[in-house]
Amino acid sequence: LSDKAVKLALDEIAAVVNDDVITEYELQQQTHIAALNLRRQNIKLPPMKMLRRQVLNQMILDKAVAQRAKETGIRVDDQMVSAAVEQIASSNKMTVEKLRSELAKDGVSFTMFREQIRSEIVGQRLREREVDSQIQIPESEIDSYLADQKGGAADSEYHISHILIPVDAGEDAAKAKALAEDILKRAQAGEDFGSLAVSYSKAGDSMSGGELGWRTSQNMPTILWEAIRQKHDNGTVALSQDSSGYHIVKVTGVRNGIGAAISTGIVHKTRARHILMQVSQLTPEATVVSRMNEIRAKIVSGKEDFQTMARLYSVDPSATRGGDLGWMQPGDTVPEFETVMDKLKPGEVSPVIKSRFGYHIIKVEERKDEKADPRRARLAALQALREKKLVEAVENWQRELRDKAYVEIREPEA
Repeated sequence: LSDKAVKLALDEIAAVVNDDVITEYELQQQTHIAALNLRRQNIKLPPMKMLRRQVLNQMILDKAVAQRAKETGIRVDDQMVSAAVEQIASSNKMTVEKLRSELAKDGVSFTMFREQIRSEIVGQRLREREVDSQIQIPESEIDSYLADQKGGAADSEYHISHILIPVDAGEDAAKAKALAEDILKRAQAGEDFGSLAVSYSKAGDSMSGGELGWRTSQNMPTILWEAIRQKHDNGTVALSQDSSGYHIVKVTGVRNGIGAAISTGIVHKTRARHILMQVSQLTPEATVVSRMNEIRAKIVSGKEDFQTMARLYSVDPSATRGGDLGWMQPGDTVPEFETVMDKLKPGEVSPVIKSRFGYHIIKVEERKDEKADPRRARLAALQALREKKLVEAVENWQRELRDKAYVEIREPEA
């Protein structure tokens, strides 16, 4: 094709969303970025046509969100976007120019990268206004949650992934059911669940392979717990249905949980420091692990002290305090962090460990026992219940925005 023909092809409209459009060029760029991110998450890429379709669906939702934000007066100016980009560059220990250069190496347009950041900020602000602020947790629910914890109901945690096949108004419910059952069989037969999520799921977590992380039966969305209630061994794949559609759930890990302190008895407190580094588009997982092991070796050998390394390399806000997290009690950190921290002696440095937030090196400074504050237990229960309801509320909100929008897809169907 000539350069002119290529330009015309890239300028073609892939979809119309109300009074806005998505061009073929934008779709190709976002599909490229999605493929890069999936590879870095070690998720098997689905067929390109399916990936493009999923990326287009996400872009359509992003357009609907942006339009709704504009209607409600939410604005994100260039200065705010620039500040966010500078923060991303800083957390990756580089300048904005270096960031631009690294993106170019991956074939990612810096202009599109900025617009993606703008879109994420707008979406977060709109969601906070229309979803987060509307979630109410009655005191009776908190009481019930704490009673269940006392009874041992939250002793186990499950690492789960999820695929949503919605049943939308006007669509063939039988077709959705057949697709969900087919995906269930393929997942049970051992097909890569992350790739299936990327290919078919309409949930907001689809582009991360549907991963929801570690959940207890109490802070897991109810419909997902219903799917695995009877059988929740590692490797279990099950199907459940509610008014929104079909949910396929896979259990990829089971462990004993660490609940928040719920009594007024004595609690064991730990003062610790940590260094956090995160996998990103610019720092692949292998690079992060290698850097963290180098940092740990310098600390353990005595060549460098923990506080200095935290200030230089940690991307956590605690970096300015030399990684100091202050005094913590059970439930204050994620279980994968807390399990390792609890095994350390004062002065001891952990191996490099992974949590949902990234990779950590932990050092325990000291420990003490104090009487527990029951208000902390209620706050922990409130946060867990909000997290549970938020997953369901966000999915419903996104679906409503998408359904209200006029959408015309001109991208050829696979």
